[in-house]
Amino acid sequence: MTEKSFIPLELLAPAGNGEIGRVAIDHGADAVYIGAPRFSARANAGNTLEEISKLIDYAHLFKARVYIALNTILTDSEIMEARDLITEIYGAGADGIIIQDTGLLEMDLPPIPLIASTQMHNATPEKVEFLQSAGFSRVILARELTLEEIRQIRSRTEVELECFVHGALCVSYSGNCYLSQAAFGRSGNRGVCAQPCRLKYTLKDGKGREVISNRHLLSLKDLNLISHIKELTEAGITSFKIEGRYKDMAYVKNVVAAYRQAIDNFMEKSPGYRKQSSGNVQFQFVPDLNRTFNRGYTSYFLLEPEGTSHQAAMDSPKSIGANLGLITRVGKNCFSLSGKEVHNGDGICFISRSGVLKGFRVDRIESDLIFPNDMDGLEVGVKLFRNHDHHFLKLLERKTADRRIAISMQFDQRATEISLRVTDEDGYSVNCSVSAVYEEARQPERVREQIRSQLTSTGNTIFEVTGFCMESPMAGFLPLSLLNSLRREALDQLTSLRKCGYRVRRGLFKRELAHIYPEKKLDYGANVFNSSARGFYERHGAKIVENAFETGIAPSGRILMTTRYCLRREIGACLKKEVKQRKIDPPLTLTDGKRTYRLHFDCRQCRMHLLGETIQIK
Repeated sequence: MTEKSFIPLELLAPAGNGEIGRVAIDHGADAVYIGAPRFSARANAGNTLEEISKLIDYAHLFKARVYIALNTILTDSEIMEARDLITEIYGAGADGIIIQDTGLLEMDLPPIPLIASTQMHNATPEKVEFLQSAGFSRVILARELTLEEIRQIRSRTEVELECFVHGALCVSYSGNCYLSQAAFGRSGNRGVCAQPCRLKYTLKDGKGREVISNRHLLSLKDLNLISHIKELTEAGITSFKIEGRYKDMAYVKNVVAAYRQAIDNFMEKSPGYRKQSSGNVQFQFVPDLNRTFNRGYTSYFLLEPEGTSHQAAMDSPKSIGANLGLITRVGKNCFSLSGKEVHNGDGICFISRSGVLKGFRVDRIESDLIFPNDMDGLEVGVKLFRNHDHHFLKLLERKTADRRIAISMQFDQRATEISLRVTDEDGYSVNCSVSAVYEEARQPERVREQIRSQLTSTGNTIFEVTGFCMESPMAGFLPLSLLNSLRREALDQLTSLRKCGYRVRRGLFKRELAHIYPEKKLDYGANVFNSSARGFYERHGAKIVENAFETGIAPSGRILMTTRYCLRREIGACLKKEVKQRKIDPPLTLTDGKRTYRLHFDCRQCRMHLLGETIQIK
């Protein structure tokens, strides 16, 4: 099988900043995505062009890619600035730009690959077909899709498909959530979401009775698809994305390492696939997804249209962590636990009798007795979780991975000259030589071993010697400083060659293309926030009947969220199931104590809508 016939798979990691991006690459990421200086969907995760450029230079040494997120909707006064910023990003060598605002496609953009943000609501074959025709190189799919829906999209398109495999879930279809804007004047489509979905709500029935009181009814567990790499790949996914540009370095190390091992394990068993980037990673720890931030895990809707049960994390939007077991005995200031080992400094949490998440720190451990800093609420039978693994997080503060590019060396020693040819795993090759006068050794094999040992000591470079050949007709004593200098020169030249040899992909976008958009009329859900976006849709045959919600649309009676997650199904009151279900009188409403929202259930499409209401609670 030739190199071109292998399908490259990409592990895509978040980079809150350049340092975290480099760590992600060190731990096996084939690509990272990082926020642009402005106009990123995570407004507080922007980075300077200088920082982005340094990350790009480092990533390209490993043939890893860097994608820049510039995926907010833009005003007329901002769009020209965004265009100029994209030009600068292109000049820095970025491998792609993630965008949401179609107005940018009316600009004179450089030939940088365009990536359709999940904020564009990429959930149907028709939409992805259009984006492909419009010139996008890649489409980031909606998180809610099933495997069968992904297969259908793949069967009708050739564009690269990227999907989220791990991390926080937005309860609404991305790009179609206006709850933050309606409640707090902070738009998710503008990068400043206030996360109202993580607040507490009370569910009331049509008669005003409280069905569920004061719980996090819209807060979902975290996505975890690590056991479904094979199915996703076979469905057509080639880029596996980890969410988390607000996550810290420990989280990125752990999650990237876990998925690197999972994808490598799949490729070892599945001929025809290869890693997109270069280099092999050696880990100095065992990754464990339960030991860093998580709200509990779900595979969401991947395996079936109705999704997994208990998708919500109603008790708390905070990290719950790993299940430790039950309290078996309680003393005056200590307790015993059945289950996993705990350590001094661990943070432990539990759900109290009143349904509130509470926690404590482990002060000390004596035999099987655990002494917390707070005993309130601890009693026999309480289930405990570790949401701060002190020992594991301390381990992750150290160097935990080493990524090296494989090289082979060929050394030659002649009468007046020595030379070293170095070839890396991607076929880059350099040859260095230097004059050398020496005496032949009485013990040539010992000298050859000394030469080999000195030349293959690559130290803190990005290279690892996996093959060494010495075909010299003679062997003589050589100063160690000479051998070290020869090795450094060869590896420096190889590093420079890799930098110069990296080829950034060019985009396919052509402004003159005018394919028909799959919808004829577009309301505020199309997020048209500037005249260029309006021109784009009109050029593609769609009529804009409403501008973006962020232009000042009143929320009363408007759909503020569309979700595949169904609150009725979550609490055992699904209207579609034939088995006996919990009876609740419609219409249902949610209130956070200040604002009230009406719920509408489209059972045919299996969707839930959250609508704005005029009711104000005093």
